[in-house]
Amino acid sequence: MGMFSNILSKLGFGPKPAAPVEAPVLEAASASAAPAEVAAPAPVAISVVDVVSQLEGLAAKHAEKLNWKVSIVDLLKLLDLDSSLASRKELATELGCPAEKMGDSAQMNMWLHKTVLQKLAANGGNVPADLIA
Repeated sequence: MGMFSNILSKLGFGPKPAAPVEAPVLEAASASAAPAEVAAPAPVAISVVDVVSQLEGLAAKHAEKLNWKVSIVDLLKLLDLDSSLASRKELATELGCPAEKMGDSAQMNMWLHKTVLQKLAANGGNVPADLIA
């Protein structure tokens, strides 16, 4: 499981129990009749995860004052994940951080924070536009 998968899991993203699917009932047809059409299953909507509310709730209970809205280190700490430079580099590599940013931890951290929030939004997370712009 990758680092980003751990973030998703901590915030409650992931597969929800699937509703049972009923098999279509096909009526017996004569040899000269056209084949029966089977309706395609309806698309499943992505459930929205309220990322801000979850993180604010965690921050309220956390002993240390963490500013997850601007700091990738604080975001990882809040989720009880390893926030070491080595772990952040691993996450940055997993998410495709440009090589020129990997050599400067401040630039990498800013890129990483923005990218994590963007990817949370892309996976169904309710993240305000001002945090991902």
